[in-house]
This record gives sequence, C-alpha cells and structure tokens, in this order.
Amino acid sequence: MASNPDTFETASTQADILRIGTREFSSRLLVGTGKYKDLSETQAAVEASGAEIITVAIRRTNIGQNPGEPNLLDVIPLDRYTLLPNTAGCYSAKEAVRTCRLARELLDGHNLVKLEVLGDEKTLFPHVIETLDAAETLIADGFEVMVYTNDDPIIARRLEEMGCVAVMPLAAPIGSGLGIRNPYNILEIIENAQVPIIVDAGVGTASDAAIAMELGCDGVLMNTAIAAARQPVMMASAMRKAIEAGREAFRAGRMPRKRYASASSPIDGTFF
Repeated sequence: MASNPDTFETASTQADILRIGTREFSSRLLVGTGKYKDLSETQAAVEASGAEIITVAIRRTNIGQNPGEPNLLDVIPLDRYTLLPNTAGCYSAKEAVRTCRLARELLDGHNLVKLEVLGDEKTLFPHVIETLDAAETLIADGFEVMVYTNDDPIIARRLEEMGCVAVMPLAAPIGSGLGIRNPYNILEIIENAQVPIIVDAGVGTASDAAIAMELGCDGVLMNTAIAAARQPVMMASAMRKAIEAGREAFRAGRMPRKRYASASSPIDGTFF
C-alpha cells in the first residue's frame, strides 16, 4: 500500500502546546539567567534558546527592587517572555513563601512561581518536608506552583495531588552536568502524572536534554549547562535543537529494542 505523503507533515506540524496552569507555550526549553558574564550575554543566550519561560532567582537578581542597578527586565522584557520567579537560595518554607510574595509585589500580581527549598549547601538537594509545607501555603495563597523536587515518584504524585501545576524532578544535583542519573524513576513519574513533568537540574549537554524529552518529559529547565559552556550562545542554540529533536522522536515513537540483529531489507520477495 502506498504511504500517505501528508502523514508526516500533519504529525510534525500539528500544534504541540505545553500547558502549565492557565498558560500555554510553544517552547519546551526553560532557561535561567544566572552565571552569565553580563546582561548582554544573558540576552543573547536567551534569544538563541528560543525559550519563552525565563526563570530568575529573586534573592539574587534585580528586577526592580534595587533602583540604580542593572535591571534584568531591560533585556528580558515582560511583553516577550514569561518570567518565572524562583526561590533559589531558600532553605525553609518560610523563606520561600516570603520570596514568592515579594515577586508577586514586584511583578504586579504575577502568580506563576518556581518553588525550590534546599536541604543543605553541599548537595543542594530539595528539602522535601519544607517543600511540601511551602507548596501548601503558596497554593492556598493563589500561586501557580511549579515545584523542584527529587526523583521520588511518591513525592511527585503528592505534590501533584496538592495542586502544583508542574512537577520538576532533578536529573542530577544542581549544576553537576551529570545528566539523567535515574531514568527509570523519571519515567515512573511521567507515566503517572496528569500535570507537566519538567526535568530541572543536572543537564550538562544537548544529548542529556534530548534523552529527557525522549523519555516523555514535557520540558527541561536549565541554566548552568548553557551559562557555563565555553560558548553559551552556541550551547543555547544546541539545547533548543536537542529539545525539539527529543520531543519529535518521542512523538514519533522509537523502534522496539531487540537483542539480536534484524535485517533492514527483508529477504522475502527478492528478485534473485
């Protein structure tokens, strides 16, 4: 039977929207704004990434709270990007909640936030108990919470049940660049989730991002992998392509893995 020439075109061009809470996005790459040499490099890398959601550490970055200092919003305008305030550097639920409320004041009622409560300065692993506490308070206060957590499927499910609009399990420790250390846990989280699952932390290069997307993740958030590259703008471009390729491969459906060889050209029906 002849193949339909429109099949691939239809599948590849069909709208593939990422829905987070009440918002919709076409890019599945989320990027941070820390560790760049200056705001000019930040701007260039963000543009090359194609990202629409840009995360910013409220405790470390000026978005208007320090008049007279360089303002991130001068290069990341709110009419072009969705800013995702995060609570990086917070080690308690109380600190995290206060930081999110400050962000809402600075951004005129903006309520989409990334919750991150750390356990200690050495590992930067999430403090699960404090994270659950902060998430409960923020959701009750009207925030749409995207939450950084470990790769525990039970905790991921609990955070979703509480009302988090996205769950963000780590691939590896923050800034490590080790890639996905436990794909089976990530897969388990994905298969049981009804909200977007976005890998957050540990991605090091484009192949790591592609693997996350091929597993079925809805997106990947990264900062150091781009900012610490020898050429950050080029790496941002590479990450954009990796996210797109990984997502397309996931949607296409990979071939089954086999233990033994299988001829690409079947011998049935050969001419001689």
